Amino acid sequence: MKIYNKLLAVTFVLAAFLSLNSCQSIPKNAKAVDNFEVNRYLGTWYEIARFDFRFEKDLNNTTAQYSLDENGNVVVLNSGYNYKKLEWEKADGLAKFRGNKDIAELKVSFFGPFYSGYNVIALDPDYQHALVAGKNLDYLWILSRTPNLPENVKTNFLKIAKNAGYDTSKLVWVDHNKTDNPFLK
Repeated sequence: MKIYNKLLAVTFVLAAFLSLNSCQSIPKNAKAVDNFEVNRYLGTWYEIARFDFRFEKDLNNTTAQYSLDENGNVVVLNSGYNYKKLEWEKADGLAKFRGNKDIAELKVSFFGPFYSGYNVIALDPDYQHALVAGKNLDYLWILSRTPNLPENVKTNFLKIAKNAGYDTSKLVWVDHNKTDNPFLK
C-alpha cells in the first residue's frame, strides 16, 4: 500500500507540474498575430536580438530556418557561431500550432516531448521582420530576413515588447559578421 501511495503522490505532482507548465504559453499582455500564413513565414531568419539563455549563450551569427514536414508541423533548424569555442553549433526542433493555424501561437521542442511557447507577436505585412515571444517574459527574439533591421522597425518592436511587459534593456544584440555558416541552406 505504501508503494501505491508514493506512486499516486508522484503521479499527482507530475500531473500538476505538467498542467501548470502547459497553461502558460504566451505572456499575459502579449497577443499573437492573427491571419498568420505559415508558408510565408518559412525560410531563413536572422536573429537580430534575443534574451540570452543557456542554449544560445556565447552564440552570434544566429539564424533560424523553418520548413514544413509532411504533417504540416514546422521543422526548425537553429544555428549560430560559438565565439568562445570557435565553432558552429546547431539545434534541430519541431514546432506545432497550439490551435488555429492562422494564429501565430505555436509550441516548439528541441528536447523530445518537452514543448515551450513560440508566439509571433509582431510581423510586418511582407514577412520580413518578426517579434517572437516565448512562453513568459524570459524569452524574446527579434528576427529579420536580413542581418540588419531598419530603425523604425526596431523602435516599433521595442515598444510592443515593453507594452507586453518585457524589460528590453536585457536584449542581446547579435553580431552577424560571418558568412560561412555550414548549416544555411
